[in-house]
Amino acid sequence: MSPKPSAQATGKLGESLAEAYLKKKGYRILERNVRSPIGEIDIVARHDDVLVFVEVKTRKDTSFGLPEEAVDGRKKNQLARLASWYLTRFRKADVQVRFDVLAVDLTPNGRQMRLIQDAFEL
Repeated sequence: MSPKPSAQATGKLGESLAEAYLKKKGYRILERNVRSPIGEIDIVARHDDVLVFVEVKTRKDTSFGLPEEAVDGRKKNQLARLASWYLTRFRKADVQVRFDVLAVDLTPNGRQMRLIQDAFEL
């Protein structure tokens, strides 16, 4: 029996699958795993003329709920602070910004992805 993959390994796999999925949907990936003093941005991309901050949530089962349910009020506030930090740090002014959530289910029955565009507003 092989060892159980760690949550971190599951997350990395989910982010790789998410990147490929987003590219197929017309997103241009600018950066992945942008680290800041307050946390990490999973994916920064461009979709049309919009700068998109994508939060990727991956689950192997639903015992803790659906992946997208993990983006609660606390997480939304953190994503807003991260976006503000990113826009200031990289001198991005006067750009339209959007927050998307990409839910990745990795179940024994296969993989399923749900993209929630404009998942929340500031």
